[in-house]
Amino acid sequence: MNAVKHAEISVKRWGGTIADYYPIHHFMDSTKELCSDNRHRILHTLWGVRQVIIPIFGHTLINSDQKKINVKDLCERDHILPDYRNRFIPTLGDFVRSIDETLLPIDYLNRIENLHQQYAHLPKVAELLLSPMAQTGKMSSLLLTHNSWFINFILPKIFKTPIKLQSVALSPADFFNAMKFEMWMDNGAAIPVSAHSSQPQSINV
Repeated sequence: MNAVKHAEISVKRWGGTIADYYPIHHFMDSTKELCSDNRHRILHTLWGVRQVIIPIFGHTLINSDQKKINVKDLCERDHILPDYRNRFIPTLGDFVRSIDETLLPIDYLNRIENLHQQYAHLPKVAELLLSPMAQTGKMSSLLLTHNSWFINFILPKIFKTPIKLQSVALSPADFFNAMKFEMWMDNGAAIPVSAHSSQPQSINV
């Protein structure tokens, strides 16, 4: 589903016009530039919404009908859930759980540490960069924030940090190439681990 289709869902639910919602839906799908299949949906999580989307677009928007719209609800109801057949919202842990650490660069932890030290003196930035590990407990999750895309595309939008004209030791390819494609990523064809307990259980009589 493309950004226009998502925006049409928003118009039907909240009123206004496609232009009111297109920027958010387009941004949520901007990770398609990093990975051409549905593994790209790392922003289709509550981590992505709360840590990235809301800091960039704000908690609310005013549509052309002058109605105040909650951005978190918009992202969940009009983008994430429709992409997964309205069955679940995956967690960041679901994506990280799909990373095969044997396929990661051997020295990726050192690369993360060296990159993080450039921002360790900025508490809010450092907190965001470390937030995937706080949620998942996995060092490999830090690859989602310690890479050229996050440093030079996301951080400047949130914190107005300057883009540095330098090589970055890690890129999004370092984690996407190691991430297995699982059936739940295929538009909700299956259920991720985080949603198993929320699904109705069959009863054997």
